[in-house]
Amino acid sequence: MTATESHGAPPTPDRSEKRRALGLLSLATVLGMSPWFSASAVGPSLTALWQLTPAEAAWLTMIVQVGFVVGALFSAILNTADRFSPRRVMAGGAAIAAAATGLLALLDLGFAGALVCRFVTGFALAHVYPLAMKVVATWTLKDRGLGIGLIVGAVVAGSASPHLVRGLGGVDDWRLVLGIVAALGFGGAVISGWAGQLGPYRAKRPPFQWRHIGHAFRDRPLRLANLGYLGHMWELYAMWTWIPVFLAASYRAFDPECEEATIQQAASLCAFGTIALGAFGSYGAGWLADRWGRTRTTMLSLVISGSCALTIGFLFGLSPWIVTAVAWIWGFAVVADSAQFSSAISELADPDYVGTQLTTQTALGFLLTLATIRLVPTLEPSVGWRWAFAFLALGPIVGTWAMGSLKRSPDAKRLAGGRG
Repeated sequence: MTATESHGAPPTPDRSEKRRALGLLSLATVLGMSPWFSASAVGPSLTALWQLTPAEAAWLTMIVQVGFVVGALFSAILNTADRFSPRRVMAGGAAIAAAATGLLALLDLGFAGALVCRFVTGFALAHVYPLAMKVVATWTLKDRGLGIGLIVGAVVAGSASPHLVRGLGGVDDWRLVLGIVAALGFGGAVISGWAGQLGPYRAKRPPFQWRHIGHAFRDRPLRLANLGYLGHMWELYAMWTWIPVFLAASYRAFDPECEEATIQQAASLCAFGTIALGAFGSYGAGWLADRWGRTRTTMLSLVISGSCALTIGFLFGLSPWIVTAVAWIWGFAVVADSAQFSSAISELADPDYVGTQLTTQTALGFLLTLATIRLVPTLEPSVGWRWAFAFLALGPIVGTWAMGSLKRSPDAKRLAGGRG
C-alpha cells in the first residue's frame, strides 16, 4: 500500500489504462445506443407502410422515452448500478435493445407490436447510458465534466447512426436499416464485457429514496439546475426526432423536380451530420466547463441552440447548403450542455441523495420530451415549418435564465471546482 492510499486518497489511474478504459466504454456506448432512433430513422417508410397519422408516427419515438423513464426508475429503485457488475448490466441492456430492434426487422409486427418493441428498447437502454456515466465517473475526478461529456458524445453518435445507415443505402429497405442497427447493438453488448471495468475513484452510489425527490425543487440550487436541464430537454429530443422530416420537406420545396429517393437520402445523411455533430459539442463543452465553469458553458450552448430554433424555420425552402449549415450548428449546440447539468447536480446535491437527484432529473427530463415530440407534428400543419420549431426556443430561454440565476448565487462556488 502506498502512502497516498494509506491516508484514504484513491490512487491516480495509469494514463494508458484510463485511455483504454474510456475508449472501450465510448465505443460500447456508441454501438449499444444505436437502436435508440432506429425506428425514427425509418419513420417515413413505416408511416407509409402502416398508414400512420402524425400522432402515431410521433409515438415511435415517444414510447422509447417512456420505456427509458420506466427503466431508469426500475434500475434506481433496485440499485442495480451497485448490486451488479456494470459490465454485465450494460451488456444485458445493449443486447435486449438490439434484440427488440432485430425482432421489429424480422417479424411483421405491425404498429402495435412496434410500440412494444420500442418500449422494451427504451427500458433496456436505461441500463446502458446511465451505467456508462457511472463507470466514467470512477475514472475521472478533476476532468469529470470532460469525461461525462465524452460519454454523452458517444450516446449522440450512437443515436445518429441509424440515419447514416439509411442514407448509405437503406432508403428503400427499412428492414435492412433495422437489421444493421441491431447488429451494431449486439456489437456494443459484446464490447461492454470489456468496457465496464471500474476505475480507482469508485464509490458506492447512494440508493434511490422516494422521500428525497422533493429536494429537486425545494432546494434552490437544485431547482435552478433542474430548470436549466428541463429547458435543454424541452428542445433536444423534439429537434432530433423531427429534423430529418424538416430537412426532407425543405429540400423538396427547394427543388420539387428532384426524385424522392434522392431527397430522402440527402435528408438522412444531413440528419446524421446534424445529430452526430453534437458528439463534438458534448466533448468540447465538457472541456470548456471544467475550465470556464458549468453555468457559463450551459448558458452559451442554450443561447446558440435557442437562436437556431427560432431562425431555422425562416430558411425553409432556401438553398440546402444554407439550411443544412444552420441545422449542423444547431446540432452541435443543442446537446453540448447535456452532461454539464448532470455534473452540476452531482456537485450541488447532498451526497446522501445524489443518486435520487440524478434519477429524478433524468426521469423528469425524458417525460417532458413527450410533450414537445408530440407538439411539433401538431403545430406544423397549422403554422408550417416556418414556425413549427420556434416554440422549442422557450426551453433555452427558461434554461438560460435559470443557469444565470445559479451563476449569480453563492452556490455557484460548488460547481466545477469553484469556477461556477
